[in-house]
Amino acid sequence: MSRIGRLPIPVPEGVEVRVDGSSVTVRGPRGELSRSFDPAMTLALEDGEVRVARATDAPRHRALHGLTRSLIANMVIGVSRGYERVLEIHGVGYRAEQRGINLVLNVGFSHPVEIKAPEGVELHAESNTVVRVKGIDKEKVGQIAAEIRKVRPPEPYKGKGIRYQGEYVRRKAGKATAGA
Repeated sequence: MSRIGRLPIPVPEGVEVRVDGSSVTVRGPRGELSRSFDPAMTLALEDGEVRVARATDAPRHRALHGLTRSLIANMVIGVSRGYERVLEIHGVGYRAEQRGINLVLNVGFSHPVEIKAPEGVELHAESNTVVRVKGIDKEKVGQIAAEIRKVRPPEPYKGKGIRYQGEYVRRKAGKATAGA
C-alpha cells in the first residue's frame, strides 16, 4: 500500500471538509477550494480526518492513491495557512515594481514585462529585488512563480536573473585569457 496514500489527513480547527462522492470541497479562514478526483478512489471523512482508499492494486490505482491524498492535504493546508514563494532579482538595473495587482519587471529587455495576477494569487513587490507570490492553491502559486522566473532565469556566468529565494546557481568560469 502507498506509504503516502494510507496516511490520514488531519483537518485543523476552523477548516470544513465536505466529501460528495469523488469531489471534495474544503473551506477555511483563507478561502474555499474544491476539486474532483478519480471515482476509483474512495474518500471518507471520519473523526476529523480524511482517508483515501483505492479500489485495486492496479498500477494506475496505486499511482492515483498517493496523488489524491497529497492533493487533498495541499487543499487543507492552503485554506488554513496558505502558500507562498519568494523570488529574488539579481542584476544591475534589474527591478520589480507593483502596478495595481499586477507586477512589472524591468530585467534587461528593451521593454518592461507585465505579469498579470490570476484570480486567487497575490503578487507583492516587497522591494526592487524581492517578489512574494501568495495564495491558497499550491498549484497556482507554484505556476505563477515559475512563470515569473522564466522571464529571466539565472545565468551561470554572472548569476544575473530571477531566482527562488535560497536557490543555488552553479557558476561557471568565464573565458581564460590566451597564454603568451
